[in-house]
Amino acid sequence: MRLISERGGMGRPSRGWRRYGLAAAAVTATAVTGARAVDPDSAWYAELRKPPWQPPPWAFGVVWTPLYASIAWAAGHALGTTTTRRERTALATSLAVNLSLNAGWNWLFFARRSPAAGLAGTVLLDLSNADLLRRTGRTDRTAARVLVPYAAWCAFATALNASIARRNA
Repeated sequence: MRLISERGGMGRPSRGWRRYGLAAAAVTATAVTGARAVDPDSAWYAELRKPPWQPPPWAFGVVWTPLYASIAWAAGHALGTTTTRRERTALATSLAVNLSLNAGWNWLFFARRSPAAGLAGTVLLDLSNADLLRRTGRTDRTAARVLVPYAAWCAFATALNASIARRNA
């Protein structure tokens, strides 16, 4: 059986599916790695003073699931629109750094039990989001627009983390 490639011809399966698959695998690894550090039921977390505007615990899973899906789609799409190896490598590197910082926040905040370390991590994640949006926007404006809710949620998380750090200093 032959598959139709992205360019509409017959032949080998499209490389596009591989890009999306690799992006989805990277995002899934990020989610799993980060989740391993999270324990919202721990006594330490329960005792933290939190702002009244913090979302309920169930909201985080509801929000992160589509955000992770959007990151995977945007990454696969944007990597497919790069025109040079250098541009593709820079975008892939930006994404890898971003996903590492994304997962790392959980380890800084929950595993180290340090809102201050978590705040430093989320500020770095916000800077990484700006770089990822900039690089993605250069090659694929649609993919960049898809990443905006992710960047916005991370900015909200930074404000929330800052409030928790301040209340528990």
